[in-house]
Amino acid sequence: MLMAEKLFEGQHDDEEVLFDFRQHPIVMRKGLLALLIFLLISMIPTAIWPEKLWLLWFVLVGLVLGMIAMFHSWISWYFSIFIVTDQRFIKIKQVGLFKRSVVDLGLGKILSINYQIEGIQQTALGFGTIIMQTYVGDLVLNNIYHPAKTHAKLVKVIKDCGYDLKTPETDSGV
Repeated sequence: MLMAEKLFEGQHDDEEVLFDFRQHPIVMRKGLLALLIFLLISMIPTAIWPEKLWLLWFVLVGLVLGMIAMFHSWISWYFSIFIVTDQRFIKIKQVGLFKRSVVDLGLGKILSINYQIEGIQQTALGFGTIIMQTYVGDLVLNNIYHPAKTHAKLVKVIKDCGYDLKTPETDSGV
């Protein structure tokens, strides 16, 4: 019997990955802003004394420092992922190079899923917040790309896997 290829560390042998998703790239805005500020500041000496070509080294240093700041943001975005399998929901959050947190939640523990899109920026750029209500509290997923589509996929997966989305009020008989 052939064993299926595991797509992530910790995947069970009988578990199938249905889909995954990430946060919107807008979460890298601080790194991009740092890149632009470093670059702008490094260009000031060259703008003041354009005849001194050796000042172009300041621009190169500013670019390198800015790229380091951007790299930190990119690492955090790229290695943070949400994985939905036929058994569970996994949130992997990477912060910088050396800090990672993982939330592993069985699909049967999810009571309801909602989403919010607030303001002009989120509407125009197509991102928002998904809130999963569970037995132990709310799991808030911020800055999710296309939250309405992701919400619909999550609800479909949970229902297709045989779980029923409820609210705590329906569980108590009210």
